[in-house]
Amino acid sequence: MSIKNKPIVNEKSSQKVAKFLEKNNLHKKDFAQMIGVTLSYVYNLIDETIPFSSRATTLERIATVMDIRPEDFIEYQIPQDPPVYNENLEFLKDTIKHNGLSTVEFLKMFERKKRLNLVDILRGAKPIQIDFSELKNIADVLNMSNDELYELWKRRMLEFFEEGGFNVEKNRKLADAIFEGAKKYLKSQD
Repeated sequence: MSIKNKPIVNEKSSQKVAKFLEKNNLHKKDFAQMIGVTLSYVYNLIDETIPFSSRATTLERIATVMDIRPEDFIEYQIPQDPPVYNENLEFLKDTIKHNGLSTVEFLKMFERKKRLNLVDILRGAKPIQIDFSELKNIADVLNMSNDELYELWKRRMLEFFEEGGFNVEKNRKLADAIFEGAKKYLKSQD
């Protein structure tokens, strides 16, 4: 039988997860924590004692950690609304890749209780933090310069202002003064 005529065999989602955990030497407990489920739930998914999740949030978290698309799971139903492009999120993902890190390697650099939040940020379900100290932690892991960190924080703050109804263009001088003050403060902390 030629390659063209070979039937496409879809690997079961539970098998994909099991292979991923083994390949990445990722403990089921860590994986469960990263995707926001219990350890027994992960065991049951892999052992197929329960049906593989069809819940979009869970599938998106699993896919994010595995560095694959949620659509790679047959159980995933593509949402009606297309994902919104976010420059800051794409910058963060590109910086992770630029550092040669997989998502799992990136997540392991943070304490366990912060990993689920980071997964939700990476899948676009939560915005990047505006808290500078939290962004600094991410920047330190990714070897970002202070200038890169400041620019990321500034873009995120502008998003935050606009989402809150602050018209940046009409209030350009005020916005510039805020950011100049922040820049001076950060330079004094070096």
